[in-house]
Amino acid sequence: MDTDEWGIARRYCDAENCWHEISAETQQRVLQAMGVGPADRPQAADPVRVVRPGEQPALGSGSLTLEDGTTLAIRDRLPPDMPLGYHRFAPDGGGQPVLLIVSPGKCLLPPAGGHWCWAAQLYAARSAESWGIGDLGDLRRLARWSASQGAGLLLINPLGAVAPRTPQQSSPYYPGSRRFRNPLYLRIEEVPGAAKLGDELTRLVAAGHALNQTSRIDRDAIFALKQQALERLWPLFAGDKRFDHYCREQGAELEQFAAFCTLNEQLGPDWHVWPSQYRRPDSPAIAAWINEHRDRVRYHQWLQWLIDEQLARASAEISVMHDLPIGVDPGGADAWAWQDILAQGCSVGAPPDMYNTQGQDWGLPPFIPHKLRECGYQPVVKTLRAVLRHAGALRIDHVMGLFRLFWIPHGMGPQHGAFVRYKADELLAIVALESHRAGAFVVGEDLGTVEMGVREQLAERNVLSYRLLWFETTPPRDYPQLAMVAVTTHDLPTIAGLWSGEDLAAQVRIGLKPSAAAMQQIKDRLAHGGGLPGDTPTEKVIERAYMLLAESPSLIVAATLEDALAVRERTNMPGTVEQWPNWSIPLPGGLEALEASPLAARIAAVLSVRAASKRQ
Repeated sequence: MDTDEWGIARRYCDAENCWHEISAETQQRVLQAMGVGPADRPQAADPVRVVRPGEQPALGSGSLTLEDGTTLAIRDRLPPDMPLGYHRFAPDGGGQPVLLIVSPGKCLLPPAGGHWCWAAQLYAARSAESWGIGDLGDLRRLARWSASQGAGLLLINPLGAVAPRTPQQSSPYYPGSRRFRNPLYLRIEEVPGAAKLGDELTRLVAAGHALNQTSRIDRDAIFALKQQALERLWPLFAGDKRFDHYCREQGAELEQFAAFCTLNEQLGPDWHVWPSQYRRPDSPAIAAWINEHRDRVRYHQWLQWLIDEQLARASAEISVMHDLPIGVDPGGADAWAWQDILAQGCSVGAPPDMYNTQGQDWGLPPFIPHKLRECGYQPVVKTLRAVLRHAGALRIDHVMGLFRLFWIPHGMGPQHGAFVRYKADELLAIVALESHRAGAFVVGEDLGTVEMGVREQLAERNVLSYRLLWFETTPPRDYPQLAMVAVTTHDLPTIAGLWSGEDLAAQVRIGLKPSAAAMQQIKDRLAHGGGLPGDTPTEKVIERAYMLLAESPSLIVAATLEDALAVRERTNMPGTVEQWPNWSIPLPGGLEALEASPLAARIAAVLSVRAASKRQ
């Protein structure tokens, strides 16, 4: 890809193989968002180097500080027995320090055996015990049920924290923080001391259960009720050594996040408009604020500990695959913490394609490539470690972002965006290293506009591709082995929605401009591949679709809970805000209906037979 010295592509090829030239205005706006002036040039010295175990690159003489604090004197070359990790080399004479990433180069792979999983939107998987939203108690129940059906893991939506106020952000892919999690997922009855509330707990539980009767997930009402319960329980908390250990382990990052939450509660949802002394986390005013609001800061630390404890219990039932969003809310905690290395004035999105004809602007600020390298990729490392905590696998949303991201200058629209290049070899080295440290395999969501060579590079590093029946034009038996395969995703039609035509009708009804031809092509491929007449009942179509997927040689097969209940409404309608109830549609009948569903049992049986055959 032809790029300038800052990594901005001068042109790009879209999903239809059409080339688009980047305008001078777009390039200038992207440079401004990077904080680059006309006279600026990238620094000559390279601040990062990737090393494989056993390699001995020439560095010159200097001091090497290993990740564990050990210091070594280096004369020209690295020693051959460098441990995996992040090490610092300081050249003699005061030259540019270098971050050495010693990485295995390849991610772990899933265990052999043709594993399959349920893909769940946790918030939608509520039960009779929920307070209007699927929670971590429901995750434990869902995990146990999945394991009993033969599933090897469970894929769930991102659990990232959002602002502790209403209106609550509904999209799991627009988190305030990817390092910390959303207290809305707490099972209140399992919080230490809950029984001490007596009749008050009984009242709160009844009010929570009543929220299960809503046809849409009302996060604001749920937040208000759970906040009321948690604020009553906090003064009753007598302390716990595990809580103290968690706070020490998470350190300054947890305290800073908790401080952000208290500031957000009092000063408003967007830190950009707070009083100036609170806009930077390193300000002396923040330290003073923490001391002055110590109890409330501890309260938010306590919430994160509670989530961690409940998530650990759920994860003991089955291996959980977590999902990493591509970015964060510009007004949220992570953007506040890392504001110096996030672009101001641009957001991430996708160029127009046949499925989203107007393109997409996700409203997420991108990291500035050269500044990300200069800080040693700390945001990437810390985020990966946080998401991989209690995880057996990781799905990286829009994995092409490790190579390039589509930057859209504010106000210009996706038609006038530009791709910006990142150092993929360094980012993939970090992903591989953290995969080994967490004991987790990695799936890269590589859908949409994928440049040539990306999938090959991902495969070389054991990052599984993500292949969909909806998109692939070859039969499942020809899918790659290094892949997780599924019928659809949260952004695309369910099988029932596609087959019935209701999804296309809904898009037209709410004013989108769908490609009816593209939708018909998908339906035709399904009918042809499955040998399905046009009047085939929906449940038979769903079962047949998963029988087709079972023919693939791919390492993982994923089935959605929406398909298991023949849901016709898709989870999210890209390009909408108010027109569609995005991320707010509960599973009909909840976990009770799922556990009793003959269709769910038939899908599980098909995929379990496949898994058994792979183990033979």
